[in-house]
Amino acid sequence: MSKNRRSRWYFGGLASCGAACCTHPLDLLKVHLQTQQEVKMRMTGMAIYVVRNNGFLALYNGLSASLFRQLTYSLTRFAIYETVRDRLTGGNTQAIPFYKKVLLGAFGAGGGWFVKSVTSLFLPFFGRMQNDMKLPAPVRRNYKHAVDGLYRVLQEEGIKKLFSGATMASTRGALVTVGQLACYDQAKQLVLNTGFLSDNICTHFLSSFIAGGCATFLCQPLDVLKTRLMNSKGEYQGLWHCIIETSRLGPLGFYKGLVPAGIRLVPHTVLTFIFLEQLRNRFGFLVQT
Repeated sequence: MSKNRRSRWYFGGLASCGAACCTHPLDLLKVHLQTQQEVKMRMTGMAIYVVRNNGFLALYNGLSASLFRQLTYSLTRFAIYETVRDRLTGGNTQAIPFYKKVLLGAFGAGGGWFVKSVTSLFLPFFGRMQNDMKLPAPVRRNYKHAVDGLYRVLQEEGIKKLFSGATMASTRGALVTVGQLACYDQAKQLVLNTGFLSDNICTHFLSSFIAGGCATFLCQPLDVLKTRLMNSKGEYQGLWHCIIETSRLGPLGFYKGLVPAGIRLVPHTVLTFIFLEQLRNRFGFLVQT
């Protein structure tokens, strides 16, 4: 009998937090690019603009909200997915077909969304915190941190505003989870089956890179709509109105900011799974197989 290490239920949340700390500036720039009414700046130009006008630390606006999201939503979806998967397969991911991994990923995303709905309904102003610096000084909201933003939204705009863009956010979250978790397991299985690589950091990098690309492709249209809804000031009457207005920009309007989204999501996915695998290998609990 051999001994293998399995992840503890909270490793996914810790790994996601580590990745978020590294990639948050890319996420902030992606939000800025998506909310441009006209394409005036690219990635590098936007980064220079933000740093020049607001300082280097402005690239980390909204970091507290991002970390809170990772410690609630991401932790829950990873915990559900990996716990149920290991119970079904005994730790052997090759024993479960890909379609079941997809269903399990969607189920994990649903559990994560429930937790997020209860504990982090302030997600609409996650984008606000990142986008606030673009507004004229007199109309900036100037949230101090995530908790201050939650309190002020409740006080100034009511609880209904917290659900702005909730439909798109939950659907997008399900697609990201399927793209990341299910595709990572499947890609890792395919890479290992080639026999050229063992279960090492090279395999983790390649598999997570593929998963990040899949997640970006699946969720980008919803990501654009979600960002527009969350940062709207009443110009959209609802989801369908937002879809119609975005479609006026042409089919590529739904893939606005695709490259910045990939530049952010792919490294985030890669770092998350590299951190997760390292946590599992060093601190996971031992099981006999």
